[in-house]
Amino acid sequence: MTQDFFDPKQPLPTAAPGHNASPEDLQALNTVGTISYVLHLVVAVGALIPGGQFGPVLLIAALILDLVKRDDAAGTWHASHFTWRIRTVLIAGALYLVTAPLWLLLVVPGWIAWMVISVWFLYRIVSGMVAMNKGRAMEAGA
Repeated sequence: MTQDFFDPKQPLPTAAPGHNASPEDLQALNTVGTISYVLHLVVAVGALIPGGQFGPVLLIAALILDLVKRDDAAGTWHASHFTWRIRTVLIAGALYLVTAPLWLLLVVPGWIAWMVISVWFLYRIVSGMVAMNKGRAMEAGA
């Protein structure tokens, strides 16, 4: 599916030097990454839609998928995407927990915090998905 997004004039991304990932392994990682990004995207969009908070189960499924498959990506450009998605979920979860008391104080501050975090989450997922479809690794430490 994501193969269509690669520039046909550019060679397909490969594993890092010294890593023996076959094209089939890279394609499998691309498939897993696409599934994970789509699950995260559904969760991110659902967080922005009132009444659309059906995402915790999908988010947990995507997080487990990323944690289980992360070692398969070691040494490839896909590894940065696994780290990107896992880090995004953990940071967003921590931010949601820290700002949850705002809902108890007043609804408006809680709603504003929820929306800011959700927009940030959506931005991270979309930017990661775009980078993966272009065959680019995510920035280290971001």
